[in-house]
Amino acid sequence: MRIKQEQSKVFDASRLKVGIVVSRFNASVTDELLASALLKLKEYGVKDGNIKMVRVSGSVEIPFVLQKLAKSKKYHCLVALGAVIKGQTDHYNYVCKMVQEGVLRVMLDYSIPVGFGVLTTDTLAQAAARTDFGAHAAAAALELAKLEI
Repeated sequence: MRIKQEQSKVFDASRLKVGIVVSRFNASVTDELLASALLKLKEYGVKDGNIKMVRVSGSVEIPFVLQKLAKSKKYHCLVALGAVIKGQTDHYNYVCKMVQEGVLRVMLDYSIPVGFGVLTTDTLAQAAARTDFGAHAAAAALELAKLEI
């Protein structure tokens, strides 16, 4: 059973700059994650010219590029998109750990919101059924970017 996430309240994010890093590995899934994220950014009014998208070969490379984008201080938030699908070896566990820890490190080390849209599933079908997580990751990043603490 999937628990439905409460919808974020849409606000004007037209002035925000967003960096997106998306993996090419499992492109049938990651292309859909990206499409859902871009639709969500448009819904919030983020201008095309304020979106920087970088493609990397696999999910392990996502944190490195997120770090480069964060260091530039040009973005209000970042979004990580990828799909790690379990195989028959332990490689899956190492990739998941590296990506999750790397994304968290960028977020905390650079004090920049990062929407986590990296799927970690057992099957391709499970991943394909969750491509709307790209939109959730984008909305979460925008929501954190607007917080005034």
